[in-house]
Parts: sequence; C-alpha cells; structure tokens
Amino acid sequence: MFCEVKVVVKKLQCPPMDRRTLLQSIPAAAMLGTLAAASPQEHKTASPSTMVYELRIYHTFEGKLDDLLARFRDHTMKLFEKHGIKNIAYWTPTDDPLKGKTLVYILSHPSREAATANWDAFRNDPEWVSVRNKSEANGKIVEKVDSTFMTMTDFSPKI
Repeated sequence: MFCEVKVVVKKLQCPPMDRRTLLQSIPAAAMLGTLAAASPQEHKTASPSTMVYELRIYHTFEGKLDDLLARFRDHTMKLFEKHGIKNIAYWTPTDDPLKGKTLVYILSHPSREAATANWDAFRNDPEWVSVRNKSEANGKIVEKVDSTFMTMTDFSPKI
C-alpha cells in the first residue's frame, strides 16, 4: 500500500536566522513527508536505532549558489546514491541573510559507521573528483559546510 503525503508550504517573513534558528524552523511535516517516500526496502537495511540522518548546510561564495545547485542536480545526488548516501530533501532559504547563498539538505545513512564509509567512498570516487574540479574551474563554490548527524527520538512518528 502506498500513501501520498502532501505538504503545503506557506511563505513566511522571518528575521535573519542563525544556524540554531534555521534548524528549529525546518517544518517537521516537510521532513517527514519526504522521509515517508523512502521505500520499505531501504528501511529494512537499518534498524531505527542505528539509522542516522545528516543535516548539511552549504554556504556558498557570493554568486555561486546556481553553480552549486547545478552540480547537485546534474551529478552529486546520483553519486551520493551510488555510495549508499540516501537523498532525503533539499531546500534553499527564502529570506536574508541566507537567501541566494545557502543550500540546506538532509541525507540518511544506515548507521554512523556507514556514513563515515559512505563519505570516504564518495570523496575518493574519481568521477566526483572530476565533477568537483570542473565545477570549480572558475573558483571555489562552497565557502563553509555545517554538518550535523541526528537520530530519531523515541517519540518521533514512525516512518
């Protein structure tokens, strides 16, 4: 049986946000809607107690967000999947000071150990090295990356 989850997003006017405020402002329904779309087979490979989610925030150099989005759209997402990194959802902030220079996304891994192995395999993939080098031919794209690993709480809705 398949369920369809629809998420309605309203545009809100928010003051500038620091990382903590940004993390707290990501609507749980939006995250859960995309998590629920994962196939049952993917969730059988990891128990709920070992599954980890990774929140990543990329801060780009001025004028480089479109280059980063193109790299993810055209290459990075496929390479993540190739190396066992599950794409959950991607966002770009709509308000300053993060608007136009920030990518926020969530990934999942079967365990914290698997995450380390997945990232090592990804970083050492010759295809990734080539894609990164080509996309940065006119200069670096990403100024700073924030990464936070998370586990589900005991009161989270079942996915």
